Amino acid sequence: MNVNARSAAVWDDRWVRFRMALKVRGVEPGHHDYYRGWVLKWLGFIKPKQFRHAVEADLREFLLQLEREGKKDWQIRQADEALRVFYQDVQPVAWAKYWPDEALEAVTRGGGRRKLVLATNEAAPVPRPPTKGGQAKDFAGREDTGELPKRFTEFMESVQEALRTARYSYRTEESYLDWVKRFLIFANPKNRKDLRWAHASEYFDYLTLKRRVANSTLNQAMSALQFLFGKVLRQSPGGMEGVQRPKTGRHVPTVLSREEVAALFNEMEGTGQLMAKLMYGAGMRVLECVRMRVKDVDFGNGYIVVRGKGEKDRRVHLPKKLVGDLKAQLEEARTQWEKDRAMGVEGVFLPEALSVKYPNAEKEWGWYWLFPADGLSEDPWTQKIRRHHVGTNGVQQLVKRAAMRAEMTKPVTPHTLRHSYATHLLQSGKDIRQVQELLGHSDVSTTMIYTHVLSGKGGLEDSPFDTLEG
Repeated sequence: MNVNARSAAVWDDRWVRFRMALKVRGVEPGHHDYYRGWVLKWLGFIKPKQFRHAVEADLREFLLQLEREGKKDWQIRQADEALRVFYQDVQPVAWAKYWPDEALEAVTRGGGRRKLVLATNEAAPVPRPPTKGGQAKDFAGREDTGELPKRFTEFMESVQEALRTARYSYRTEESYLDWVKRFLIFANPKNRKDLRWAHASEYFDYLTLKRRVANSTLNQAMSALQFLFGKVLRQSPGGMEGVQRPKTGRHVPTVLSREEVAALFNEMEGTGQLMAKLMYGAGMRVLECVRMRVKDVDFGNGYIVVRGKGEKDRRVHLPKKLVGDLKAQLEEARTQWEKDRAMGVEGVFLPEALSVKYPNAEKEWGWYWLFPADGLSEDPWTQKIRRHHVGTNGVQQLVKRAAMRAEMTKPVTPHTLRHSYATHLLQSGKDIRQVQELLGHSDVSTTMIYTHVLSGKGGLEDSPFDTLEG
């Protein structure tokens, strides 16, 4: 095979992986060629550089060039997303791990095209430059990523068993296992007996000084290693009282206006649009939405039963305007359920011991998923091939892309729809205790964050600037 043929084969493989990555992120197949076109335009732009040698400054200049060519904001955002997928999922490079969103924001900001290229102005000093002390230097060459040595395989299994014995949620289990894995890679002990709390304290310093993780992330790492030392290694984390947990900040949630919610929905269609409307119309979390079962929708009484966090159920609105769409979705799910029964596919996954208590329930229509996945997958508990519900990633990407097409500058996620639901209820006069119950909050203080909207425009009066004359 000559050089040109080999190069073509390599790029064919890259494009296949690019399309797969786009599909995972929820990009419709009909738009894949547009995304590929942006990557090709980028490759021509950076010549004679090879794409591997491109840097963040090249991305910034490329987006500025698109603006100079008169491309619309949504096109520039699409080009930015195409390069993000290429450099994060297909041909990863170090600078793309934390994508420079400010490069896009400098070009596509609300209120029309910018008149000054801010990237050419003198940069402000870094608010908190990296430390140069001896402790920071000790971390040179040390990382918490990569392959975990095989000698820890059995140990990781024991950590997983301890988490399940303690009945932690699956997502907490995944998170804690990831932190334990990272910690073991960083500490690199010969065996589990060599682990000491001093190693954990050193790892927290690494996370703070070198990786500069957020306070909430550091708190999560601390909780995971506390569990490791206390419940698995049976060691007292004696140094824990000397470790100060960072305070987590209080952030005002992103809320869409009613007009913005309508504009967002107008950029969607099909099942994804229905799921987004449910998250707004019933205040659901994205995981609560994808996990809905047929029996959870009560048309007769006009409510939906939500299986919430901490195994707490609650009843929420069944939006009257969605009754027709929900019934149509039930018909689609019913068709898939009937095919599964005809093909002898195993029943759906049931929580905890229900499969023992009700052995036939997994094949019953009422327990079937409202939003079943297209393909079958293996149940990790039983190794049986079942049909699971759709994943959250596709919904998250759909909402993000819809916001991009609607030219919204706010960071919009599925959870933004839940924030907007709560805020709009309070604006319409709903009692905060009722909103607390609808959202499934155990403490009303969690719901209180939405009270920033109770007086006028988020509780804000007119700016004194508006009273200036002339």
